[in-house]
Amino acid sequence: LLRGRDGQSGVALLADNLQAFALRAASARQAGRSLDLQYYYWLDDLTGGLLLREVIAAADRGVRVRMLIDDISMRGRNRLYRAVDTHPHIEIRLFNPSRNRSDGFKRGLELLARFVTATRRMHNKAWIADGRLAIIGGRNIGDAYFDADADSNFHDMDLALVGEALAPAQAIFDEFWNSSVAVPINALFRRRLRLTLADVRARHETLAAQPRAEPYLARLEEPSAEAALPPRDTLRWIDEVEVLSDKARKALGANNGNRLATRIGDLVASARRDLAIISPYFIPGDDGMAVLDRLIARGVRISVLTNSLAATDVVAVHGAYAGYRRPLLKLGVALYELRPELTPARGSLFGSKGASLHTKAFTVDGETAFVGSFNFDPRSRSLNTEMGIIVHDRELACEIDRHFREQTQPDSAY
Repeated sequence: LLRGRDGQSGVALLADNLQAFALRAASARQAGRSLDLQYYYWLDDLTGGLLLREVIAAADRGVRVRMLIDDISMRGRNRLYRAVDTHPHIEIRLFNPSRNRSDGFKRGLELLARFVTATRRMHNKAWIADGRLAIIGGRNIGDAYFDADADSNFHDMDLALVGEALAPAQAIFDEFWNSSVAVPINALFRRRLRLTLADVRARHETLAAQPRAEPYLARLEEPSAEAALPPRDTLRWIDEVEVLSDKARKALGANNGNRLATRIGDLVASARRDLAIISPYFIPGDDGMAVLDRLIARGVRISVLTNSLAATDVVAVHGAYAGYRRPLLKLGVALYELRPELTPARGSLFGSKGASLHTKAFTVDGETAFVGSFNFDPRSRSLNTEMGIIVHDRELACEIDRHFREQTQPDSAY
């Protein structure tokens, strides 16, 4: 696949939720050496359990598994991940964890004592198999990201990468894994572990036997999943691919850790004709409004897709965004808000009709595209560590713009 592709990266857009699940699971099945997995959260639901089942099966074959998960979602899941961590080939570390794991009052005191750093989270999302395939983008691990939620599912995007861009992706994971902010999960507990790895295995087998699991497991039996790589005809071979992340030390309040926002700001400001932004949480702030004002003054067409109040999963953020509506429209920004229901054409696996936007992407002049974890809001700029990919390729930018146009049609967005 990589023969004759020196210096290039193969890139494929993963906009379909079931495909995004299948590629992760298939890569775990085909892994021979390593799985490096970095997520803001990994839920213990249908798809989260099915993917963890594949990860444990890979470890059973001797694959080295490193899982780095932000502590934000660990409440109620500590026992599960402590049990998984007992596997001789799996190590789990938590990012910026609370040291008090059981006493709610003491935990609250700890949060007050380190208020500056406690709210700083690792928002990165990366799945790296054998150092050969990386999946980086907006999806966490959980049902709403893979069309398995009974009520509402996310519109989201990842990029699958092979080739030259794997080296920086791997380096980013290693930097976070080895940082002082990443703590081995079992170093945080004194109490004896009551849940066993055998219990977890039994639970996963029960999960895999459920009728709801059938579409996901059946997808893995299709020929396209055999190589654990995107189909060859979907890969675009590109010379200029930037894999970027904030530094792990951003979680400690380091001013020089905010690498991604700076690069994104420069790229946005470089627009000459068109700027199309997809961001579920859109709070531009005074500086962002000034940038948009300058762009429009020189003739750049700006379009933004974000969540409507009915579609958002974080109402407080929508409240902060709402005050920018009139100023944005007054500037001349074409503003769209996603409707809370799926269009009949899109459908879902289990009849869910709800929709919410989780994609974080933008294109510049139809030539450059970004896909990642970065929202256009103060938390992504200043508090969370973020990760993403900048691709200088007209065809990929056009593909993302096509999804933008589809999701801003009257039956999809206000």
